[in-house]
Amino acid sequence: MSYGVEPSDLFRRAADYVDRILKGARPGDLPVQNPTKFETVINLKAAKDLRINVSAAMLAAADQVIE
Repeated sequence: MSYGVEPSDLFRRAADYVDRILKGARPGDLPVQNPTKFETVINLKAAKDLRINVSAAMLAAADQVIE
């Protein structure tokens, strides 16, 4: 199981920073932004191999389930 920042959101934010800098903004003047989008990924195959039961509620809440 993994819970972390959604990579596509980070790339989008990085592109926005690059765009601002190329348009003349000073990097030191740009605000620091914290991630806002997180994702939960459950590897069901690994959980079964380890004999870990994952509840239906947890599977329903996951953004991605690897079977």
